[in-house]
Amino acid sequence: MITAGIDMGAKTIKVLLLKDSEVIAKGLTLTGFEEKKDAEQLFDDVLQKAGLKREDIAAVFGTGAGKDIAPYADGTVTDVGADAKGAIFLFPSVRTVIDVGGEEGRGIKCDEKGRVQDFAVNEKCAAGSGTFTEAMARALEMPLEEFARIAIKATKSIPMNAQCAVFAESEVVSLIHANVPKEDISRSVHDAIAERIISMVRRVGLEKDIALIGGMGANIGFVDAMKRGLGMDVLVPEDPEYVGALGAALAAATGGITVEVTGKFVPKPE
Repeated sequence: MITAGIDMGAKTIKVLLLKDSEVIAKGLTLTGFEEKKDAEQLFDDVLQKAGLKREDIAAVFGTGAGKDIAPYADGTVTDVGADAKGAIFLFPSVRTVIDVGGEEGRGIKCDEKGRVQDFAVNEKCAAGSGTFTEAMARALEMPLEEFARIAIKATKSIPMNAQCAVFAESEVVSLIHANVPKEDISRSVHDAIAERIISMVRRVGLEKDIALIGGMGANIGFVDAMKRGLGMDVLVPEDPEYVGALGAALAAATGGITVEVTGKFVPKPE
């Protein structure tokens, strides 16, 4: 059985196709003004990549901020539900899932079957999301990938007093004028985001193992900041931005029923 998950994120749309326990195709595109149309085009592109037709897909589930307009969807699953399902499927030992994307961060506490026990969301301020790093990279006039990479080379982190991305950008400009090394500025920015996210996650309780997913999971500067801030290792999947779509595809395959964590996918009984 082949199922699909569509993650209608605020910044990007992700589509993932799942056949039994194997991901057979996936794709990502920026979320534009015509979100549903963009999702339909991406869905068709991923189908073409896999050599499939729409009628080959047994079920489609949507998730994300725009889940209710996900095209071809037979059902939906909440962001936190999809995150938990996807993370537990990849890492059965995980009990805390941290999802940091372009617009918000989420901390999720779940059990061994991927059932959500508690969660917290940071959706009020860009200072706890990927948008913050993009703004700071622009202030330093460098690509985001380089901005993330140089954080690892820093010799120190400078406390950032601003609690808002707008004011923090002014603070970064002041640091530049003070000839503070860009490496140290980058680490300071990533540490500030990590501090906000960790504070949020502690409200639901930190329990090992911890998975870090979402677009910021691909940011090595942020991953390093999270590890140092938590004082422990975190598990990061190969494609952290697709975990929500994976969870939606798993939900589609089970009709929303909890996925059994055995290292293999258990299809819904007929």
